[in-house]
Amino acid sequence: MSSLLVESAGLLTTVQDLGRPGFGPEGVSASGAADPVALRLGNLLVENEPGAAGLELTLVGGSFLFPDGAVIALTGADLGAAVNGRPLETWASHALEPGTKLVFGATRNFARGYLAIAGGIQVDPFLGSASTHVLSGLGGFEGRALRQGDRLAIGRSSKRIRRRRITLAALYAFKPRRILRVTEGPQADWFSEAVKQVFYREVFRVSEESDRVGLRLEGTALGGATREMITEGVSLGAVQVTPSGQPIILFVEQQTTGGYPKIANIIGADLHRIGQLRPRAEIRFQRTSFAVARSLWIEQERLLSAPEQLFT
Repeated sequence: MSSLLVESAGLLTTVQDLGRPGFGPEGVSASGAADPVALRLGNLLVENEPGAAGLELTLVGGSFLFPDGAVIALTGADLGAAVNGRPLETWASHALEPGTKLVFGATRNFARGYLAIAGGIQVDPFLGSASTHVLSGLGGFEGRALRQGDRLAIGRSSKRIRRRRITLAALYAFKPRRILRVTEGPQADWFSEAVKQVFYREVFRVSEESDRVGLRLEGTALGGATREMITEGVSLGAVQVTPSGQPIILFVEQQTTGGYPKIANIIGADLHRIGQLRPRAEIRFQRTSFAVARSLWIEQERLLSAPEQLFT
């Protein structure tokens, strides 16, 4: 079995797959890739199963040595990846010779880049998943972000992997957006129409205090809900309104219960776009119906299952 050696780890590099859904009643959120579409596309480029474990690099990448070589794909944010000073294209697969050092820099556009490797990163699963839950120190590689000197095992791949890239049409379909589509949350009717108009009209800025647990937003304070609530289960992408009037988008390492009213919820087809929002990014919310949200999700999944439309 081949391996990957971490020479420098970057700001926050973790092992992630598509998460461990279904354990919310036990208090364990799904975790997984912040941009699952980017990870899935990376795995498809190197002919892994879509949910194989790869590396998620946040804002600033590191450097990694491949003693035995590898076939890799780079997706998500452009972190200026290079081999021997030669830039590597994102959204494409590449064959690395034994002894190759892959170096990343700071992001040039969005928040998170993904490194998918043929055969996948091999770690002991926790509740059926390789994903790292940083907040609780569970899963991934020793339950933490990678550090200098870590050595990760890479699985074997018996396939003959073709050199290919993602089509421009697919990249356009999946591109990050600053207008996030939402359906009304379970407590939407607790807010006055005037407050909801502000919520859908105003621009909010992603706070530097944001992380994989949630994205804190800064902007015009929203008026409070018309009543108080007891703690209840919360979902990925829920938009809570805190007593300060500032919204929080619950994200992949969210708490599984919460006591703030939820004015909206990011639709499934836009959840991956949350993972590419950098601190200080400006966003707006756009209300849509459950029927439209469902059709957009179905269309996204159809495209992810159509190799003739994904690859060149």
